Amino acid sequence: MTIHDNIQTIGERIRAAEQRFGREPGSVSLLAVSKKHPATNIREALAAGQGLFGENYVQEMLEKSAELADANIEWHFIGPIQSNKTRLIAATAHWVHSVDSFKVAKRLSEQKPVDVPALNICLQVNISGETSKSGVQVGELPALAAEVAALPGVRLRGLMAIPAPEHDFARQRAVFAQVRECQEALIAQGFALDTLSMGMTDDMEAAIAEGATIVRIGTAIFGVRE
Repeated sequence: MTIHDNIQTIGERIRAAEQRFGREPGSVSLLAVSKKHPATNIREALAAGQGLFGENYVQEMLEKSAELADANIEWHFIGPIQSNKTRLIAATAHWVHSVDSFKVAKRLSEQKPVDVPALNICLQVNISGETSKSGVQVGELPALAAEVAALPGVRLRGLMAIPAPEHDFARQRAVFAQVRECQEALIAQGFALDTLSMGMTDDMEAAIAEGATIVRIGTAIFGVRE
């Protein structure tokens, strides 16, 4: 299977899940997670119509952004954020999915170039309570959302989550439902949120069932990482 074929297959899965779970057609976007894959693979994906790419490592995103400067790419940073890397992220990414502190959000706000559109931000919520995972605790979300929404130069769009691996579909849905409920609670408090970044290759259907608007798919598109 080629990268083109894989993107077509994932697209069909997304459309089928939208239909199955009563979602609006086209309401779920595919984010191709290209970390540890070369720019040549990204060009193959671009040729297949893919435009959104996710990177976990700042230096890798910078190098690919420079190499693919001629391409129309929307870069999403989805990895853990070190404070000393925020300037580079703010200068390169269009979206940041992994904000879990006001300190990081404030640095992104202050360091975003003034001549580019607002940086889209999702707050990463540690929905499974794993100590090994990044993300803000559920109870801390309202306060952090209020702080981030007030910052200039960034736009709070929604939530991102990476739940603990779970193979049972009903249990997958239950965890993603918790993320959706967190988002709904924030919307009820007046936050204008429209994005739920959740779901990967093995649980994307459950995520779509519970309202995902962006699914993050890597191996099923590009194969095993180098």
